[in-house]
Amino acid sequence: MSFLRKLFGRKADDRAVARPLWHRTVEIAREKEWYRDCGVADTVAGRFDMITLILSIVLIRMERDAELIEPSVRLTELFVEDMDGQLRESGVGDVVVGKRVGELMSVLGGRLGAYRDALATRDESAMAAAIGRNVNLQDGTDPLLITRRARAFAAGLDLVPAFRVLDAEIGK
Repeated sequence: MSFLRKLFGRKADDRAVARPLWHRTVEIAREKEWYRDCGVADTVAGRFDMITLILSIVLIRMERDAELIEPSVRLTELFVEDMDGQLRESGVGDVVVGKRVGELMSVLGGRLGAYRDALATRDESAMAAAIGRNVNLQDGTDPLLITRRARAFAAGLDLVPAFRVLDAEIGK
């Protein structure tokens, strides 16, 4: 039976450990306050920008704890899986999906670096500049609105113990 299970059985999902955190990250990125109160454009691009902002803040927090390094890799894999599915759903063909996912990963990497640097300085203007470059905003929106809320989210997340981060007990 063991041989047959190995041959035909389902492989354990090693991303399962990070799945609740992924869903919570997306949930936070979709909170209406970002769009209504902070001026993020409620478009596909604006929603992607918010997912990368919140995911970046979560990944930056996870970097601090050795026990969260491996789950952070799984969290990133879930981002890739989700983006792959979103692209396919929007009609992007199989031949192009890999290239587009690679481009989105590059975008995430660039934003992760920009937000890491900006949060490390404790300088509100550095974070506002990073957000101004990387988030699609409604016309006339001041990036400081998003900056203050994002920094508050990051500060709150810094206080959450590692096991609670992994259990997706983050945000409000």
